[in-house]
Amino acid sequence: MTTRTAKPSPAPVTTAPARRTPHPYRAALATARGRTGLALVGLVVLAGLLAPLLSGHGPTDQSALALAGPGTPGHPLGTDDLGRDLLSRLLHGIRADLGIIAVAVPLGAVLGCLFALAAAAHPVADTVVQRVFDLVLAFPGLILALAITAVLGPGRLPVIIVIALAEIPVFGRLLRTGILVQRGREYVTAARVGGTSGGRILTRHILPNAADPLVVQVAVSLTVAVFIEGAMSFLGVGVRPPEPTLGAVLSQSMPYLAQAPHFAAGPLVTVTALVLGLSLTAEALNREIRR
Repeated sequence: MTTRTAKPSPAPVTTAPARRTPHPYRAALATARGRTGLALVGLVVLAGLLAPLLSGHGPTDQSALALAGPGTPGHPLGTDDLGRDLLSRLLHGIRADLGIIAVAVPLGAVLGCLFALAAAAHPVADTVVQRVFDLVLAFPGLILALAITAVLGPGRLPVIIVIALAEIPVFGRLLRTGILVQRGREYVTAARVGGTSGGRILTRHILPNAADPLVVQVAVSLTVAVFIEGAMSFLGVGVRPPEPTLGAVLSQSMPYLAQAPHFAAGPLVTVTALVLGLSLTAEALNREIRR
């Protein structure tokens, strides 16, 4: 009599849980470029936000110590030609610059996107919007800044308007191109065949896929805005003195470069760090999105 041995039952197959793919923006900011860029930008932003706490003097307070060097008691970075504390003026200048670009760039982005959506609605509107963009781009930035300042006078508002006007055609053309590209994709055709309305296709399908380049452009436009504000303040058509901005402090230091080079060091290092941080962040986002 033969006995049958029971075959061992196969071990249950376990499947490892699928790993979630990180969001492209999160993955981009986790790279070395992204982390470095965020660290530089965060450091500058934090210095501007904490300006009243980090500076022991007011940005317009004067003393008898004109052009004192770094390390002077009570003035770690020295003083300017009027005896004002350079550390305080630098920190409050960062604060003023951040306030300007935080308003101007989103304003230009929103207006540019609205123009692009209007252009996507009808061919006639598209033609009109393109001519408006051409008209804005035809004006040299310096002439535009001088014209607006001549009408409104120097101050924060003209700087914000100049930056916003410069960014409207940039964001508008970028979104318009993205909409045109996405309209020819198969998923849009399939949605139309399925009876989805044009407005729903635009808001639920086209815009989310056309938005990635806009995120990269925001970082690039912030960099451009820093230069525009600095150039306007440097030329004396920006924020009114004695309110400090990075461009204004740099402009005031020009006659004293040989005598007091520390006067210009603070704004130069700060602008370099801010622009480098924004550029690295934009590059990291662009590389990840293009994969």
